[in-house]
Parts: sequence; structure tokens; C-alpha cells
Amino acid sequence: MFSKTATIKSTNACYDKLSRLKYELETADAVIIGAGAGLSTSAGLDYSGKRFERYFGDFQKKYGIRDMYSGGFYPFASLEEHWAWWSRQIMLNRYGQMPKPVYEDLLGLVNEKDYFVLTTNVDHKFQLAGFDKKRLFYTQGDYGLWQCSKPCHQETYDNQETVRQMVEAQGFRVTENGMELPAGTVPKMAVPAELVPYCPKCGKPMTMNLRCDDTFVQDDGWYVAANRYEDFLRRHKGAKILFLELGVGGNTPVIIKYPFWKMTYQNPKATYACVNLSEAYCPKEIQRQSICIEGDIGKILSMLCL
Repeated sequence: MFSKTATIKSTNACYDKLSRLKYELETADAVIIGAGAGLSTSAGLDYSGKRFERYFGDFQKKYGIRDMYSGGFYPFASLEEHWAWWSRQIMLNRYGQMPKPVYEDLLGLVNEKDYFVLTTNVDHKFQLAGFDKKRLFYTQGDYGLWQCSKPCHQETYDNQETVRQMVEAQGFRVTENGMELPAGTVPKMAVPAELVPYCPKCGKPMTMNLRCDDTFVQDDGWYVAANRYEDFLRRHKGAKILFLELGVGGNTPVIIKYPFWKMTYQNPKATYACVNLSEAYCPKEIQRQSICIEGDIGKILSMLCL
């Protein structure tokens, strides 16, 4: 009896929060979306489990690698094997289709609003879903870009065509639905040496444009996006802003979570909303200005679209 009552109260509280969040979305002067890995996970971009085993089962068997994230740090013996791994990961997570329309639902909620997106995700799914690229700031890089590993200069390079050649050389087929392995095909675990990318200026091996140490290249496009975000914040200072945090964990809270808390605290007209599968919380100083909802992001966005 107690458990049932608690569930009803919890459900009612959830609907109250959803109603309030929908109201804030509709009445906000501006919406700033802060997106973390949990958003893409909700859309079906799993880095482990069946999806990982389907495309990386050979690497799992040979090296004991259990997920795409940890595999990205594995010290492969050759660049040919290194890029066999990375080309599969890039094709799947940067250029492949999303299993669920979570990003499209989010766009539908903010498309008529003055919005901006700040994200630590590197999968580029916002732009692929139709978000205005001038309203996006990818702070941590992009799976679709390479840079010099040294780095000898501050430029990045698109990798789509070479990545496609790499995965096809391993035996995969690239279709509109993503990357597929024909029946009976045993994939190769190395790419041809001529496809290994090297810096056009110094000849050092290229690497991913992902922030993991102080060699991360912030190219001209990165600074343009950063300036647009700062300008957006300046233009809406003191306005009725909704800081909508989606799927942000505790790995890099200084990029999205802490600044959102601070800006909400400094602006009595602002609202902070946190939607997370299991880590929806806020400091007590902004509790009255906050909406914290625990649950699957995709399901919650779908309910908000009704």
C-alpha cells in the first residue's frame, strides 16, 4: 500500500514538473541548451552492448575491449589497426543515422524560439538533425575532423571521404542506413597503409580533433562558435532565459553544469531545467528557479511535444 501511494505521488510530481517545463519553454525569451552524452545515449547512440559487439566484436575478442569509449584509448601496435578501429567509430557515431528521433523532437520544441546549443558531444547530431549551425558550439571537438598530432598548426581537416574508404577497405558497406557488414564477410582489422592520414605540413600522423590533452586544436571555426555563444549570452543578459541541461554528467561540469547554475543564480528571471536519467539535481541556492526531472530524455521530450 505504501509503495503504491509513493508511486502515485512520484508520478504526479513528474507531471507537475513536465507542465512547468513546458510552460517555461513556451514563455522564455531565449533557450540555452546544454547537452551531454546522455542525450545521444537516449537517441540510441550506445557505446557498449549489442551495438558495440555488432561492429567491434573482432576487436573485443582479440584485445578484450568492452566498449567504444575505452577502445579509443587502446595502444594499437600499428597505425593501420588504429585507424581500422577509429574509422568504424567515426562512421557509426558521426555519419550514421540515429536510431531514435530524439534530436528532431528537441528541435521541434525550440525551433521557433531564440535558442543556442552548447555541447560537449562530438557526434555532430545537432546539425545532422537540422539545427542551425550558427547556433551550435561544440566545445570538445568533432568526430568529423582530424588534426596534426603534434600539432604543428591550428587547422582541422574533414575526414568523411577517407573514413568511408577505410571502412569499405575493411569489408563494410556504407549505405543510407549506416554501416553494414555483408553476410559471411569477415572484416579486416587494418586499413591499407596508403589511407593512413599524415599532416600535410610536418608529416606527423594525424589524430582525432577531440579534447583529451593540451594538443587539442581550436581552429578558426571553434573560435567563431565560441564568440557567437558569448554574444548570445551578452544579448540576453537579465532576460527570461531557460537553461535546459540534457544528459550532462559529472565528467566536465565546468563547461555546462556549473556555468548554468551560476547564471541562473545571477538572474532572478532565469530558470534552470535538468533532465537526466539518474543525476537530475541542483544546488539549494537556485532550487526555486529549477526543474529537475529524472528519466529517459527521449521519452520526456516526446511528452513535451504533445
